[in-house]
Amino acid sequence: MFRNHVFTLSVLSLLVVGEAVRTRAADSCQPVFEALIKVATTRSHSYTTSTVVNGGTPIEAETIFANGEKYIRAHGKWIRIPVTSWDVVKQETEKQQHGTSACQFLRNESVDGEAAMLYSVHRKYEDIKEDGQMWVSRSSGLLLRTEEDFDNRGNKTKEHRSTRFEYGNVRPPV
Repeated sequence: MFRNHVFTLSVLSLLVVGEAVRTRAADSCQPVFEALIKVATTRSHSYTTSTVVNGGTPIEAETIFANGEKYIRAHGKWIRIPVTSWDVVKQETEKQQHGTSACQFLRNESVDGEAAMLYSVHRKYEDIKEDGQMWVSRSSGLLLRTEEDFDNRGNKTKEHRSTRFEYGNVRPPV
């Protein structure tokens, strides 16, 4: 009887410790998750360079979030994407809930003269593994820069993305 209680207590303590570790991992990612959502809900203009690993010409892209709408610049023309800011928030929330994430604060740095917190980020969701670094503004909590490597096992591609974000004087393209 005593052994059963000891075993049960041991299993319960391991479950509690496991849950605490998972909670701490989520807590360490909270500033990153909040910054990812803020990009979609704040007027923002991002500039991304994507390169497929092992060949491929770098592709330049721009994205604007304004008035709850998403716009991308493709082949020199701006087009509105039928995705709202809230769709992006929902997608990001689903990645957080159904995937796994681990973040670590690395150090304080400056990005274009703005104080930022640099995080190492590792996420897995669907068939995608994402490793990178994200710079989050200390004052606004907004993303300032990202460097990410994506491994999409579904379509067997690997890609590196480098993105910088601007928030001042952002308007929807006409």
